[in-house]
Amino acid sequence: MPPPERSRAKLIVLDRDGVINYDSDAYIKSPDEWRPLPGSPEAIARLNNAGYRIAVVTNQSGIARGLFDLSTLAAIHAKMHAVVAQAGGRIDAVFFCPHGPDNGCDCRKPKPGLFIEALNRFGAQAAETWAIGDQVRDLQAAHAAGCRKVLVLTGKGQATMQHGELPPGTIVRVDLAAVAAEIAAD
Repeated sequence: MPPPERSRAKLIVLDRDGVINYDSDAYIKSPDEWRPLPGSPEAIARLNNAGYRIAVVTNQSGIARGLFDLSTLAAIHAKMHAVVAQAGGRIDAVFFCPHGPDNGCDCRKPKPGLFIEALNRFGAQAAETWAIGDQVRDLQAAHAAGCRKVLVLTGKGQATMQHGELPPGTIVRVDLAAVAAEIAAD
């Protein structure tokens, strides 16, 4: 008798700033500056309750720019995890690019390196994975990895909608809570 087939993870990949928390053009440089968007921790909990694993994929060039260090980033993420846990949810992994825009790495969005790493880590199928972001580069990376794409209008989403060339198949929703309600209802 063959071994049972391993079930594939249901995965959702979220950008951080502008999707889960308020964004800042001056960067989020401390746990005090990290503030959740209304309804986003509860939306993550709703997705968890619908059977989804959550991965955060985020560019963090503030490290390369010397605005904060890895221990500060870890403290910011610890706060994010705690706030989501208080709402009954869980973030399963955080993938971040610490490089600046001119470093030529494969992990900085719009390149798909971190998306591919997340898909591999969770054994998820790209075509079944939702990727939610507020900027064109989030959607371009998701598209290059083969994920389903959602632009939220929080953060830089309004400007992205007006000025950005959205990849084919991109869905637009008002915020993470609206996306979670729709995905969890399927």
